[in-house]
Amino acid sequence: MDVTQFADMAHLAAGLGAGIILLGAGFGIGMIGKGAMDAMARQPEAAGDVRTAMLIAAGLIEGAAFFALVICIILANT
Repeated sequence: MDVTQFADMAHLAAGLGAGIILLGAGFGIGMIGKGAMDAMARQPEAAGDVRTAMLIAAGLIEGAAFFALVICIILANT
């Protein structure tokens, strides 16, 4: 396998990895939103606390997804 084939495979793997990462992050945030809406519907008086916890969890998921995307870009450019 020569260098150009290796580089092409690295770009393909980075693209597939980025797609999988974004699908996972989207699914995770969707599940958090669903759970938060269910919790707010059952206990409207706790909506503020639930919303705060939901935003923190969504931010952590976005941060992990961004970190993984940066890793994919770095691997594609090596």
